[in-house]
Amino acid sequence: MAKHGLVYLSVVFLLLTVSTSLAAPPSNPSLYDTFLRCLTQHTNSSTQLSNIVFTQTNPSFPTVLQNYIRNARFKNSQTRKPLLIVTPLQESHVQGAVICAKTANIILKIRSGGHDYEGVSYVSGEPFIILDMFNLRTVTVDIKNEVAVVQAGATLGEVYYRIWEKSKVHGFPAGVCPTVGVGGHISSGGYGNMLRKYGLSVDNVIDAQIVDVKGNLLNRKSMGEDLFWAIRGGGGASFGVIISFTIKLVPVPETVTVFRVQKTLETNVTATDLVVQWQQVAPTTDDRLFMRLLIQPVSSDVVKGGKTIRASVVALFLGRADEVVSILGKEFPLLGLKKESCIEVSWIDSVLWWDDDQSLKNGDKPETLLNRNLNSADFLKRKSDYVQKAISKAELEGIFKTMIELGNIGFVFNPYGGKMGEVPSNATPFPHRKGNLFKVQHSVTWHDPSPGAAQNFINKTRSLYTYMTPFVSKNPRSAFLAYRDLDIGVNNFGNNSFQEGVVYGTKYFNHNFDRLVNIKTKVDPDNFFRNEQSVPVRPSKA
Repeated sequence: MAKHGLVYLSVVFLLLTVSTSLAAPPSNPSLYDTFLRCLTQHTNSSTQLSNIVFTQTNPSFPTVLQNYIRNARFKNSQTRKPLLIVTPLQESHVQGAVICAKTANIILKIRSGGHDYEGVSYVSGEPFIILDMFNLRTVTVDIKNEVAVVQAGATLGEVYYRIWEKSKVHGFPAGVCPTVGVGGHISSGGYGNMLRKYGLSVDNVIDAQIVDVKGNLLNRKSMGEDLFWAIRGGGGASFGVIISFTIKLVPVPETVTVFRVQKTLETNVTATDLVVQWQQVAPTTDDRLFMRLLIQPVSSDVVKGGKTIRASVVALFLGRADEVVSILGKEFPLLGLKKESCIEVSWIDSVLWWDDDQSLKNGDKPETLLNRNLNSADFLKRKSDYVQKAISKAELEGIFKTMIELGNIGFVFNPYGGKMGEVPSNATPFPHRKGNLFKVQHSVTWHDPSPGAAQNFINKTRSLYTYMTPFVSKNPRSAFLAYRDLDIGVNNFGNNSFQEGVVYGTKYFNHNFDRLVNIKTKVDPDNFFRNEQSVPVRPSKA
């Protein structure tokens, strides 16, 4: 009996202990409670702050998270989720979020549109918080002074639309995808179809606002010229949180011309011959003309069940059709451009056409550019290269043969020259200027959600990237920061973080990397603003 009584008392004691522990409040407050309390202390705001901070248990959390995931590879249940998502409505919310995340010693990922190809702004291997800037999207246009103040959470489509509202003869040189967020796009360079005339987006930025690691809100004067230099192409998320850029508007004609011309390996003028001549013309022609070249393996119309290569020239000319037809008749006869292949439109309609060349036939209006296409994503992988010496016909034939064998993988060739050859390579962190004929995007998109499909397409992309090695830049093999590619190096934030950073940093920034590291070490010595490919700090400060 004594033995049974002892067992009974032990069970009762255990039950009492469990019930007491369940009833008692946790000894440590949750991250949400701590963060919210901190945010309240450091934010001058009448906003109910609980409405802008989302925990994983909040019913709206999945929607807020997925709205700006633009690569479906990261939309699965295995992808690590943020502990919190903060959606600031004003600058002080950003300042408070930086201070509170730093106090909690948790990585802050900054998302302005989610188009970073590797999901760096919303995925992490460490515990993290997302600071999602989509509410900070005001675009203030001043036509008299030909400038605009653009908040980081605005999309390019919203920027173009707001400029068009005020003027039909102004534009801004930036990307052709209207749902791209301003913050990430401009801070990584800002590439678009007017770069041969007006350079990159960052070449037309005259001021900025950033929240630094101490929570200070700085403009160009208060941040200093070094930091202002760094965030115009060095990736803003390495140095702080971009609030806004002040951009210089550029003049555009009332009428511009767009066209698309396609050739395959079987046409009279073959795709191969077209690409050979395109390399001679596209980087050297009139700087008002931008001719993007798309190269894709497609089904053959000649060989049943076979594959061929299709080369498509997609162009914007800042002028009338007669003039561009005359120019290319002399310089690019193999293109065979006819006036009937050209469409004369306003600049804003050219933006719609570049996003979808069926848009004008569908009757799309400029208001279409305000559509953010939330929760819309394909599976994709992108890589980048720079070509500094024209690729010969024989070499192109070998590349096309490899593309047909691999299937699915395409190229986008973006020509340089014009303004890009005039701006010094150290004027901004973006170094890929004079000496580059064109930039290459390696591109594959798929719809099969299985992990095996993803790995298959990624492996094919890597195979073609390896095959391209002899034809692209060397020492280093350069890459474009906005075409984020974790294959070229990753920072694991350990003891070797600087050495790891050198690997990808010199590919993105070449000779500008050292200056970026010096600025980073000065403004964020503890490396709070970091991601898988951020600018590292010097080893002595790591």
